Amino acid sequence: MNKRRLLFRVGAVAILLAIAACMMVIGRGHTVYVDNKTLEYNGESYKAPYRVNVYVKGEQIARLAARERGMTTNIGQRFRMTLGVIEEKGGDEKMVDVSLKLPYSMDGIILNVPGYLANLPQEAWLSEFVSTPTEAEMQDEEIPSEEEDLLAGEF
Repeated sequence: MNKRRLLFRVGAVAILLAIAACMMVIGRGHTVYVDNKTLEYNGESYKAPYRVNVYVKGEQIARLAARERGMTTNIGQRFRMTLGVIEEKGGDEKMVDVSLKLPYSMDGIILNVPGYLANLPQEAWLSEFVSTPTEAEMQDEEIPSEEEDLLAGEF
């Protein structure tokens, strides 16, 4: 009876570990930022289109003019979107399907539209989003003034 109980416990733990491993890969969430900004790469400049409409799962998530950024959240490692690219004012919208595998190690991912449309290598148009700290976050602890030092009895 004891061996059977131990076997069931080990089996239950193994099943739970397998489910956890699958959910870690499948359920991984990413914030994807779509940039319509001019890109400088290897000394060349890739100009941002006049307007880019970004569709994910058939729903428009962003309408980006040049120098703008949109965002969406994606669950899983596969990301699909459709870009409606208008190169110049009054031009026709050209639809471009985008399907890519997101890097597991990045939470915030920036996709640069001009770099992607120019068929540059992935390292040119895909990068990690790094938040810049605000001034309040950058300030260290307040340094006591001389007056406060005198009141505290430190000379």
